[in-house]
Amino acid sequence: MEQTIILRCPNCGVKNRVPLSRINSSPRCGRCKTPLHTGTGEPIIVTDANFDDLIRSSRPILVDCWAPWCGPCRVIAPVIEELAREFGNRAVIGKLNVDENPSTAQRFQIRSIPTLLFFKNGELVDSIVGAVAAQEIREKLNSLL
Repeated sequence: MEQTIILRCPNCGVKNRVPLSRINSSPRCGRCKTPLHTGTGEPIIVTDANFDDLIRSSRPILVDCWAPWCGPCRVIAPVIEELAREFGNRAVIGKLNVDENPSTAQRFQIRSIPTLLFFKNGELVDSIVGAVAAQEIREKLNSLL
C-alpha cells in the first residue's frame, strides 16, 4: 500500500490524504479544489515503508536519521523543524527513527547519529554526521535548489 501524508487545505481547512508519489504533481483540495501547499511546515515522518517513495521527489530532500535516546539528536531537532518551516514547498524535510527503521539505516550505513542525508533526483548527494549549526545545513539545502 502506498504511503500518504495529510495536508490541510489553506482555504477551507479540510484534511486531504495525498500519496507521496503525487506530492510533486500540484495536488488540490478534494472539497474546494484549492492548490495544497505540500511543504507541510514540519518534518515528514520517514519509515522503511515510505522511504523509496519519498526520495523520488524532484525537490531536494533532507532526511534526519535520529533516535529518541540520542542527546545530539534532541539538540538538532528544533533546527530540523525550523528548516521544514523555512524551506516549505522548496524542499522535503524528513525524520527517520533509526531504531524503528533498521533497514533504511543499514542501507545507508548509519553508524552515528544524528546523520543528515541529502538527496536530489532520488540520489544521495551528501551527508553530515553530528549536530551542526543550522547555517551549515541551510547552505547545503540551498546548494541543491
